[in-house]
Amino acid sequence: MADTTRTGTADALRSLAASAALGPGTLIDRTVLGRWPEPLLWRADAPAAPECWERALPVLEGTGLRPVLLGRGSRGTAVEDDLLPAGGGGGDREPDAFAALAAWWREHGAREPDGGAALRPYGRRWPGPARARAAVRPGGGAERHGRADEAAASVARSLVERGLLRRPRLALVPARRSSAIPAAIGWTGALAHGADTARRTAVLRSWEERFGVRVVALETEALHLSVPSPPRDAAQALPLAAEHYAFCPLVVRQGAGTLARYAEKWLPGRDLWSFWWD
Repeated sequence: MADTTRTGTADALRSLAASAALGPGTLIDRTVLGRWPEPLLWRADAPAAPECWERALPVLEGTGLRPVLLGRGSRGTAVEDDLLPAGGGGGDREPDAFAALAAWWREHGAREPDGGAALRPYGRRWPGPARARAAVRPGGGAERHGRADEAAASVARSLVERGLLRRPRLALVPARRSSAIPAAIGWTGALAHGADTARRTAVLRSWEERFGVRVVALETEALHLSVPSPPRDAAQALPLAAEHYAFCPLVVRQGAGTLARYAEKWLPGRDLWSFWWD
């Protein structure tokens, strides 16, 4: 079954909306093409508080709902005002995440000047995927998921307390995994840079499985992930930096400037990964 299949039910969202567990909220079924047959998400009416993520987790147990913070873009547009969900579950097969990253690396690298000097030591040669972090390799069970959820709650709190999101609100989404949230609601933040939602979802799922990431926040043109066990140093971070560049080259082009600097300054010890498309 594909990750984008909505396994949470509309009844669960409606029940939550009718309860006082998380305060007043609104069921969102609007899309850019009109009304969706069932609610895509529940969104709190009040601005997000730093502790909103922790408060949501006990309520969600057994419901199939996943928390995410929704912010606004630089022009004030809300994420939930620009949704374009795909119809249907997409079949039983999903794209290969590593093949998608390799293809994107070749595509983006071909546009880099000076033979891809900014991507040294790799240049335009795809170096292959980063290894899974030992702390989140399969087999950790509930303890492993608990650490990932704790890291997500910590990152969510930091984003709210530091004012790094514009007018954020807590939302709950029917999704099998955290990595499926953007596709489940039809987030359009990366649409202008390629509409292949299935490949992006496959990469997010791979990161969730290998590194324990959670989709913590969505803005109209930005995606924020938590990671419970970030790389310790630049050498450990470099292969991961290559995956980040393939997924979103602006982290190098508009951010660190070179892949090596991104691996040295932006990843070691950082529990927040941010990507943007503008």
